[in-house]
Amino acid sequence: MAKTPQDVIKARIAAAAARALTEAAARRQAAAARPPLPKELGGRGGPEPTRYGDWEKKGIASDF
Repeated sequence: MAKTPQDVIKARIAAAAARALTEAAARRQAAAARPPLPKELGGRGGPEPTRYGDWEKKGIASDF
């Protein structure tokens, strides 16, 4: 029985999904095996500037 184009597409998507899940599991294992980053010494106080999208130092704010 001949495969329809839809069957071929579904098979390719399923293969890509399986490959992506395998790669994601490998990345999670590699991340868990890495030692944690050292704590920052002498950093600025307050909220993390890269999270909120701007920097403020000595009253001057700059967005990036």
